[in-house]
Amino acid sequence: MASLDRELTAGPPPTRAGRWGEYTQLSRQIKQAGLLERRRGWYAARIGLNLALVAAGWAAFAVVGDSWWQLVTAAYLAVVFTQLAFVGHDAGHRQISRSRPANDRVGLLHANLLIGISFGWWVPKHNAHHTNPNHEDLDPDISIAALAFTDGQASSRHGLVRLVARYQAFLFFPLLLLEAAHLHLASAKAVLRGSGRANTVEGLLLVAHVAGYLTALVLVLSPAQAVAFVLVHQGLFGLYLGCSFAPNHKGMPTLTDADQVEASLFGSYAQAIRHLHAVGAPLRLAVAE
Repeated sequence: MASLDRELTAGPPPTRAGRWGEYTQLSRQIKQAGLLERRRGWYAARIGLNLALVAAGWAAFAVVGDSWWQLVTAAYLAVVFTQLAFVGHDAGHRQISRSRPANDRVGLLHANLLIGISFGWWVPKHNAHHTNPNHEDLDPDISIAALAFTDGQASSRHGLVRLVARYQAFLFFPLLLLEAAHLHLASAKAVLRGSGRANTVEGLLLVAHVAGYLTALVLVLSPAQAVAFVLVHQGLFGLYLGCSFAPNHKGMPTLTDADQVEASLFGSYAQAIRHLHAVGAPLRLAVAE
């Protein structure tokens, strides 16, 4: 997983090196102030608590047994899965440990094995988002077939997808119910297309997750209950996860190559956040300082 070795603050491509000056200076100042020091004890406690919560959830699943009350268990596990995803996110940003292999192990445990999402696929995608926030062509988080973030994207849609884009303000939350399914499918595609030892490890962990998940459903629930459990669990998981990350894009301007040539990387970030009215004033003050 060579792609996992790239730090969020790693050097940019040579063609855009000039954009990184202000960001690098700000990053250095923040690090010198100790604001990015790793909190190993806090993460150890959080990881331990999350593992206890997921174990308690599956223990409750076994105890409740063949019952429609399992839909409550499904909702509970959706919340816990999202908390596991947050730890995987932080591991992808190398926030947990100074050791890259240690971060990767935490990420693989939480993402691949526990929630069924490819860590090796997600990290480069997320890094691309941070490198080019809200860029029409380079930010993968706004290249979503079912949604349109610009007039140009909306006009390029056809058929049912165009209709969905037209009413996406009303369909946004229902669409988030499909987010977990999208992440699982994209993870499987990435692993099937990949190669090498790291990709094999990722694939085995994903298979272990799916096998354990489906085995539990088959052994405990009736077919109808199993289907309902998956729909509630995965739907609420996607809804919670999507609602956590969607504010990074909603109500913010999109950028093009022309915009980013004129602005530094730090300026691009400032452009991408200045329309958040709830926190706009503090952010503008911070930028001005």
